[in-house]
Amino acid sequence: MEWTTEQGIAGEREGDGPFAVGLHGLTATRRYVLMGARAVERAGRTVALYDARGHGASAPAADGDYSYAALSRDLGAVLDATGARDAVLIGVSMGAHTAIRFALEEPRRVRGLLVVTPAYDPDTFPAALERWDALAHGLRTGGVDGFIAAYDLERLAPAWREVAERALRQRMSAHTHPDAVADALSGVPRSRPFDSWASLERLEVPTIVVGSRDDADPEHPLAVARAYARAIPGARLELEDEGASPIAWQGGRLSRLLLEF
Repeated sequence: MEWTTEQGIAGEREGDGPFAVGLHGLTATRRYVLMGARAVERAGRTVALYDARGHGASAPAADGDYSYAALSRDLGAVLDATGARDAVLIGVSMGAHTAIRFALEEPRRVRGLLVVTPAYDPDTFPAALERWDALAHGLRTGGVDGFIAAYDLERLAPAWREVAERALRQRMSAHTHPDAVADALSGVPRSRPFDSWASLERLEVPTIVVGSRDDADPEHPLAVARAYARAIPGARLELEDEGASPIAWQGGRLSRLLLEF
């Protein structure tokens, strides 16, 4: 079942039972959380996935606000729209940071966190703004090809370049409002989801952190994922085997982790 909130956030809901809500990363869409896997619904859970403001089928931010404060408010509106009193949250990158902010703000509405490939480091914020601005400019002026050129696939290990380009082209072609995605590329990295590593000590929900090795995913450093797992009380780190595809790209693996909550 598809739905749209009053704020123009578009999403879908499937299944019956306790809620799991998925939040995708910057420039992605709801498709890039569980990658089409349906194991969670088949196990008796309700899964709600949605496109962040300006992404996918969701409306651009009317006020141009792509801060984590706004993204967290959108998550609350999604829970309300789907009838979820509380939920387990699975967030990827930007979605992971949003989920953590929401858990800090609304702890009673979060039953668990699956934090997938976080990248925000409060000690180095703001980081790599020139790169984010270049990606925004490339998308705005050259569309998907301009974004790919600015992304610079040469930064990846050769074994991962072809699959990364294919995935980037697929997800960048899925946006109704590409200029809004460009706005998000400039706005999100300038916002703090939380202030310091000490902030994470206030999280009191079961948490699993999923990292990726740097040769396949240098945008989400493994050292940062390890830092989240250390900072969040009771959290554990999950990591793919050496040379294997990242867990973050495997909907089945993520589903099994999600069902642990």
